Amino acid sequence: MAIDKKQVEEIVRAVGGKDNIEAATHCVTRLRFALYDEDKVDTELLDQNDLVKGQFSSQGQFQVVIGPGLVDKVYEEMIQITGGERSSKDDVKAAAGKKQNPLQRAIKTLSDIFIPILPAIITAGLLLGINNILTGPGIFFDGKSLVDVYPAWKDLASIINTIASTAFTFLPALIGWSAVTRFGGSPLLGIVLGLILVHPDLLSAYGYADAVNKGTVPTWNLFGWEIEKIGYQGQVLPVLVSAYLLAKMEIFLNKRVHDSIKLLVVAPVTLLVTGFLAFTIIGPVTFAIANAITSGLIYVYDSYAALGGLIYGGLYALLVITGMHHTFLAVDVQLIGSQGGTFLWPMLALSNIAQGSAALAMMLVLREKKMRGLAATSSVSAFLGVTEPAIFGVNIRYRYPFIFGMVGSAIGGVLLTMNNVQATSIGVGGVPGFLSIFPDKWGVFFIGMAIVLVVPFLLTVVFGRAKLRKEDRLMANGESASGITSAETGAGTEMAERNRSTAKPGNASSKTLEVMAPLTGKAVPLEQVPDPAFAEKQMGEGIAIEPSGNQVVAPFDAKVAHVIKSKHAVILEHASGLQVLIHVGINTVSLKGEGFSMYVDTGDRVRAGEKLLEFDRNVIENAGYSLITPIIIPDGQDMVERVETVTGDVTSSQSGVLRIHLKG
Repeated sequence: MAIDKKQVEEIVRAVGGKDNIEAATHCVTRLRFALYDEDKVDTELLDQNDLVKGQFSSQGQFQVVIGPGLVDKVYEEMIQITGGERSSKDDVKAAAGKKQNPLQRAIKTLSDIFIPILPAIITAGLLLGINNILTGPGIFFDGKSLVDVYPAWKDLASIINTIASTAFTFLPALIGWSAVTRFGGSPLLGIVLGLILVHPDLLSAYGYADAVNKGTVPTWNLFGWEIEKIGYQGQVLPVLVSAYLLAKMEIFLNKRVHDSIKLLVVAPVTLLVTGFLAFTIIGPVTFAIANAITSGLIYVYDSYAALGGLIYGGLYALLVITGMHHTFLAVDVQLIGSQGGTFLWPMLALSNIAQGSAALAMMLVLREKKMRGLAATSSVSAFLGVTEPAIFGVNIRYRYPFIFGMVGSAIGGVLLTMNNVQATSIGVGGVPGFLSIFPDKWGVFFIGMAIVLVVPFLLTVVFGRAKLRKEDRLMANGESASGITSAETGAGTEMAERNRSTAKPGNASSKTLEVMAPLTGKAVPLEQVPDPAFAEKQMGEGIAIEPSGNQVVAPFDAKVAHVIKSKHAVILEHASGLQVLIHVGINTVSLKGEGFSMYVDTGDRVRAGEKLLEFDRNVIENAGYSLITPIIIPDGQDMVERVETVTGDVTSSQSGVLRIHLKG
């Protein structure tokens, strides 16, 4: 497809001109800019450009969605126009990071550290929830637990508890691994550092308060210097600071020690010095700071419970938008480790449900079929604890459902804090979040759940329908809600979308292409993909698969039209000329091919079921990226009449996921 140079020039002009571009690169679907000033972006001009499928800003990068195949040509043309240098994704990421203030960089650092260990923490939370059901008194029997009435279940509950509590018991090892990796050091040394801080020879942090009261805290005597011999179970700050020091010291020594003696010098010296400082200075100081922060939170919680619930419960959704919600993972973990429970996580769970309820209500408000489908699927995702599709796909777009979601969440937050509802662990949010709650508070939590289901839903429906009636009256008078006549707007975007969605299928002579599942797993609607470019179908129709395996095979006989350099995506071309994009994971381009093995090259011919690529699930998940794999029919292919999707469990090469009707 030929590129109109004027359209590319308009993209450059829309992002503020070449002087506003600090660095630019592209991935398989979009242009990625690090801009000097994002306020100069003309979003309306981008929307009017036929090359642009969508646009959004994320983590300091302004991204313009073009689509697979075409984005390469647009980027090359843009480089010719601007005379700029080609940048790597790391260049753009680094340039974007410089624009973040210290607070934003700190939040991103915490996010980078805690997201990779979330699978272990969430699993522990769910298993602890099962243990709560088995051991919590009063759930099934008055004043007694299930294991009290049926002792045969006691050892099973004990095994579950051991498995579940391991992630929290050795939390410093998990944080050490992730933090040292983030700071550029050796992950193995990070694990060892974390294990040093919870060595069984040390007094457990959980027994520290009791030992202080009894005067039995063990100590080391270093030539008259008394050092408390305590571990840091459940603590966050000691291992974070120690991990930073370890990584920087390792990097320093690696640059200066000769290769022949590195093995004998770098790791031993790094661990010895860091470990010594962790026990003598870093640990005691950060332990005191962490306890002070915890005590402050508990004081506010005890003294102003309703106010705390109102603020945190109401504003949590705003934290999600800014990314600051990741910061509170560390606070939750610290509260659980030092106090045995957190009062923040229950409010998070209710905030998830509130945003899902508001999104679900938009099904009764919206008229456009595509957006109603997005509202339905994204609400289910929010009810299960993932709110980004609901917040970014629906609620923020229309604003009032987002606000009403926060109103319901604030009311629920007040109820929870007034009744001292706490969670024993941090696990899945949303409706399954009740598994993390202390069983004796389930009743109050379920009342809070009812509030966040009903209040946002009713407010959104009532306000939304009233707003629609007002717009209809204005439209009947020849005006839009903004005072522009329908003749000037072509009757409005939503009216046009509604007409398109009700258009009849083509004639019976159309051909149908059955696209088989390229991966084994669970097929879900695109709206559940945690990336607006895919979720909002800015590039085209399709489906996504949450893979259970690690292989991608050809879904039909095809020619390999394009293999992405970073090996995470491939474009196939059917004999009809139809192209299909298979994109493994979200933002996996940042891995630069690590964890991926490609078995085909551009121009190869493949048979249905033939292996295209393999990926290492652990590498991708440990890097904090989602494995969900969109299969996209890129826009702009004139032979496509309509696309049908099939969701549910699928097996590669055996289950159909897309039925593409081609024009006759």
